[in-house]
Amino acid sequence: MDILAQFQRKMIVSYLVGSFIAVFGVGSVFIFQTIPLKGSESMAMATVILLSILIMFSCEFFVYQKHIGPIRTIYKKETHDPGEMLVAYRQAEKFPLLTVKRIMIPHFLGLAVPATLLTLSFIRMKWLTIPGNYIVYAWCGAFLVASLHSLIEFFLASRACHPLQKDLIQKSVALTGTDPSKGSQQFVSLKKKLLAGSLFLALFPILLFSLASQIKLSMTQTDILEDYWRWAAFLVLIVTMLAFYGALLLFKSIDEPVQDLMGRFKEVEEGNISPLLNTHTDEFSYLFAGFNHMVEAIDLRDQKNQQLLDQFFAVIAGTLDARDPYTAGHSKRVAEFSVSIAKECGWSLGEMDLLRKSALLHDIGKIGIRDHVLLKEGKLTDEEFEQIKTHPVIGSDIVESVRLTPDLHPILPGIKHHHERYDGLGYPDQLKGNEIPVFGRLMAVADAFDAMTSDRPYRKGMPFHKAFAILEKGRGSQWDPVFVDAFFRAMGHTRENAAEKIV
Repeated sequence: MDILAQFQRKMIVSYLVGSFIAVFGVGSVFIFQTIPLKGSESMAMATVILLSILIMFSCEFFVYQKHIGPIRTIYKKETHDPGEMLVAYRQAEKFPLLTVKRIMIPHFLGLAVPATLLTLSFIRMKWLTIPGNYIVYAWCGAFLVASLHSLIEFFLASRACHPLQKDLIQKSVALTGTDPSKGSQQFVSLKKKLLAGSLFLALFPILLFSLASQIKLSMTQTDILEDYWRWAAFLVLIVTMLAFYGALLLFKSIDEPVQDLMGRFKEVEEGNISPLLNTHTDEFSYLFAGFNHMVEAIDLRDQKNQQLLDQFFAVIAGTLDARDPYTAGHSKRVAEFSVSIAKECGWSLGEMDLLRKSALLHDIGKIGIRDHVLLKEGKLTDEEFEQIKTHPVIGSDIVESVRLTPDLHPILPGIKHHHERYDGLGYPDQLKGNEIPVFGRLMAVADAFDAMTSDRPYRKGMPFHKAFAILEKGRGSQWDPVFVDAFFRAMGHTRENAAEKIV
């Protein structure tokens, strides 16, 4: 059986259940047990009820066919446009509310209006001898019964709609590539459901009993009706207040943990992963425990992913070092120097992690430089140096081709622009001052210092104090003065004593 057939079967069953409880159960018992009817009058009243029910079913069936139409169309056609799928899904979403409308309009009026006309006709034909004002009582009772029926139907229809909505979402995604549930505006709050349900279920028996008592008293003791209704009104008021307060307490006991969970899910979405304190002793304790298990699993997964990512960056950096053994460890040292500068500047842990990754890969573009140029021991020719100058762009293109996640995109500017100069005479784009991305300006200081102090096959690395002096001299021209000063502080060096040797 397909989903639509299952849905319609559930709707029919729930409707028959609701009708049996409300119309045949409460309504019929109310009429036959409250109003004194003789044998022939009971048959006449039964006829009124049965004919009215047939008319009611006909009216409601007509409206139901109209409501189910957009959904049925989807299951009859093989191809659909997104608009049709959206209309069908929206119709399924609001079907519980449409069910309430069917109960309160074609169901209620389809029963009450024919019953009124038939009863008046039977009274005129002497088939019924009940007072005419009983019809007013019958309308009040029918309205109460219809309200009970609509409440039952709302919750039964809501349960029946969930499988249908899921199937419509799957069909829409498969056939049109769109999810109709996104941007849904159909929302009935839990607060409204609890308040409506609690208030009505508390008031319904009181109101029905009061109406039945009114009918009974009107038959015998009309002199006490005024006192009776004052008492009944006071009782209804007290019950309403108690029911409202009880419903609010019940709603808060549900809403508060729900809000806690919703708030924490939002934090998880933003990257703040932390467990919830589970102080509940009801079903919410299972939800909170499940959330905490989920958080633990996400945290463990993130740790593993971070380890894999760190290892990936280290392996890539090591690959370059293995190709050029004379610069082995250069990328790792530049990363360490860069992070030291960032710490002095008060950068966040996240920014420093991105900086470290960018620094580890800053020379990855040298993989694209031919060996006879990259590994040459003597001085490079102008043409060879021009080839070396292409490595920042090559490196940026290589890393970008990996299709980084958005949170890793900030590492690219550092790779591409770590050879720019503060005065605009660097490469590849001759950027100047703050035009140079901040990662590039910072890493240029760390890269230059390690290059000056590292041994090469054609020269020995210079002492730290001499490298500090060169950095001091190029402060504000070749390098960003802010990051030069931060590097000095990180290394325990002072500008006033440029000759001091740092071990």
